[in-house]
Amino acid sequence: MTVVKYHPTKREFVVEEPPAGRADLEVTTEGLRLRLKQQQILADFGVLALKGTPFPELLDQSTRLVAEGLEAEFAKILQYLPEENKFLVCAGFGWEPGVVGTATIGADTASPAGYALKTGKAVISNHLDIEERFRTPDLLVQHGIRRAMNVILGGEGMPFGVLEADSRSEGEFSESDIVFLRGAANILGMAIERQRMEGNLRQALERQQVLMKEINHRVNNSLQIVASMLDLQSSAANSDDIRHELRQAGSRISAVARAHRRLYSGDKVEALDLGAYLRDVCHDIAASMPASKIDVTAEQSIIIPTDQAVSAILIVNELITNAAKYAYQGRECRVWVTLSRNSDASVVISVRDEGAGLPAQFDLKSGRLGMRLMNSFAQQLQGNLSVLRKQPGTEFVLKFPFKP
Repeated sequence: MTVVKYHPTKREFVVEEPPAGRADLEVTTEGLRLRLKQQQILADFGVLALKGTPFPELLDQSTRLVAEGLEAEFAKILQYLPEENKFLVCAGFGWEPGVVGTATIGADTASPAGYALKTGKAVISNHLDIEERFRTPDLLVQHGIRRAMNVILGGEGMPFGVLEADSRSEGEFSESDIVFLRGAANILGMAIERQRMEGNLRQALERQQVLMKEINHRVNNSLQIVASMLDLQSSAANSDDIRHELRQAGSRISAVARAHRRLYSGDKVEALDLGAYLRDVCHDIAASMPASKIDVTAEQSIIIPTDQAVSAILIVNELITNAAKYAYQGRECRVWVTLSRNSDASVVISVRDEGAGLPAQFDLKSGRLGMRLMNSFAQQLQGNLSVLRKQPGTEFVLKFPFKP
């Protein structure tokens, strides 16, 4: 009896040969060598599948390894096409050009592959020239195939197809060979199922993204409509105070719309680059205010949560529109906006003008709606808003914690 032992020095399995004189022992020794080879191939193939090898490459590699493990000249993967009840040779080893990706085989139970697919049973045909159970596919006849094996390639739901090994040489495939072929099919079946799941997830994600873009687009349009309605209403108002309040309300809604547009046009929802966001919004504000210029200096890579970014930008919007109305009183407006990080892990946004300055009785805690809104946003940021009187003009400084 042949014995396989592990050799610790050589770090490999060694087949101990039996005494000479018994011819059947050579076959047994060769069989053991082949089984060890097959086990190693399955282990290597499992690693290849787990590494996330691209699917087409994995299919090609599987046919090469199957042919190697069975010492056969050919191997192929037959993908089932249910609409036509046919198999397509989608991957293969040993076949001449023009077979893989083109050749088809009938999938009815009169063919070995069709029988394996429909019943789930493995098929061994060691003598195709005298096979009476099935018809021999033309593809095998044309290539002089003498023997073949087929096992189903499964997965959840409809099977993918069949894994087949073919040989021109004499000899026979054995039950042990079926065990190897099934092992390869099981590994490949798991990879196929993972591919299906990833494809379904991609489709679901794409649908979700389309829906989100449509929803965001409609929300943004609705905000713009409300802002336009307020602007029209302000034009028809008889009181300067009412006109001012309506325009202020429209300006705030437009600021929210700009923030929303920035969010859904980017690829991140949970966080924003505050500097890039600030530059874009200030550009939009300047475009909406004739005879105005806004200079922006912003430090790069200040990434903060979206909610914080929106609150900070709404404060900036309020300060810029207030400067245009009160500091410059309709004259040409120029505002300087800066964004930076402090050494105490805080974000600082400054909005400065060179206008008429603040009245002596100005109070940040005044009851005016604009100031109440800015103080409320500053509290949401867990920060504070301060004011500095300049010569000329005024500088407002917003400071809040930064947690990268």
